[in-house]
Amino acid sequence: MMSTVLAMAAKDLRLLVRDRGGLFFTLAFPFLVAIFFGSIFSGGSGEPRQLQILVVDEDGSEGSSLFVESLDRSEALSVELSSRVEAVEQVRRGKSVAYVALLPGFGASLSHPFAGSPPRAELGVDPARGAEAGILQGLLTQFAAERLQDAFGDPSGLQENARSGLQAIELSGATGPQAEGLKRLLTEVDRFATTQDTADGQEPRSGGQGGGFKLEPIRIEKASIIVAKNGPPNAYAISFPQGILWGILGCTAAFGLSLVSERTSGTLVRLQSAPIGRGQILLGKALACFFACSVVSVALVIFGTLAFGLAPSSWGKVAVAIACAAMAFSGIMMFLATLGKTERAVSGVAWASLLIMAMLGGGMIPLFVMPGWMQTLSNISPVKWSILAMEGALWRGFGWDEMLLPCVVLLLVGSVGLLLGTKLFRWPNA
Repeated sequence: MMSTVLAMAAKDLRLLVRDRGGLFFTLAFPFLVAIFFGSIFSGGSGEPRQLQILVVDEDGSEGSSLFVESLDRSEALSVELSSRVEAVEQVRRGKSVAYVALLPGFGASLSHPFAGSPPRAELGVDPARGAEAGILQGLLTQFAAERLQDAFGDPSGLQENARSGLQAIELSGATGPQAEGLKRLLTEVDRFATTQDTADGQEPRSGGQGGGFKLEPIRIEKASIIVAKNGPPNAYAISFPQGILWGILGCTAAFGLSLVSERTSGTLVRLQSAPIGRGQILLGKALACFFACSVVSVALVIFGTLAFGLAPSSWGKVAVAIACAAMAFSGIMMFLATLGKTERAVSGVAWASLLIMAMLGGGMIPLFVMPGWMQTLSNISPVKWSILAMEGALWRGFGWDEMLLPCVVLLLVGSVGLLLGTKLFRWPNA
């Protein structure tokens, strides 16, 4: 009896080895998944992943330039200088995580922390990357505090700042317990700096009178221009494009397997005996897949609008984005159906391919979490372009010129897939 069981097991193992698609999905694909996620969480090089930000220096002072240099030296940030218009546009289109604008007077306020006006910076973050906002605020505050600490380490500069603060309060005419307390604080700071100068062999300076205002390392103002330009009304507007793509991926796999099933079950043999051409048969299958992908997508958009307030910025652009994505994956479905002889083989190859597309294209993990080389590699995934087109139509406020690139890419993918699928499909012998 045991020999029979072993023989059956050996038979199934031989069948698995002969089924290349099934073997790949069983053995090779798990390795790819492990390597993929390992690359993401290791950053590809063992170094911390940097946040790519744009910096707009509207102050143009020595102090603001030094602050930009301190940002650029940070291992947590990748800094690129930009104009305000370009920075806002890059963030709005999702091509950059955020921008930081150093407002006029930034350098002077940073150099004179007791003068009563903290340095001001504007922070604009892609709404799809809200988790980065808190990180960036913390980093900006840290670098500004380090500059403030440097000021306390310089006795002459510290004394100058203290006296500037005292003078600012005197000129403002501020009164009350807080003003008096700050005056006493700055007076003590002045005396401390004078003592340090004397200890260093310098001539003591005359004391000053005055006060100061509330001490802030930096004042960060959050920009609202992204929201004003049709930003996402809520988190569901960000997550629904991914949900739509998973619906499309399910339709793609289902119709690819059904085409192989019709071949192995003899359905295609019977269809070939009817007065209908092979091209018409395949075109009908592709059209059915296109229709199913479109219906699923439209249903999700309508449901999201009614239940979660998606509020698409343009229904016309939503329709175009859905049609282009459906076209792309209908072509992919046709090509995937040619990659195996059996349903099992095609199932393994199809889902492996679709999962790789989803992982590379941001369908499982947001693109900004990935290392730089993987973000570049994501350009080969139609999932990325589908999500970008849908985000542009739903909440990014893309114009037709901005919709052109992702839509053209998707249409090209669909056309190539249909062409290859038609040419390479294995027809059963009639």
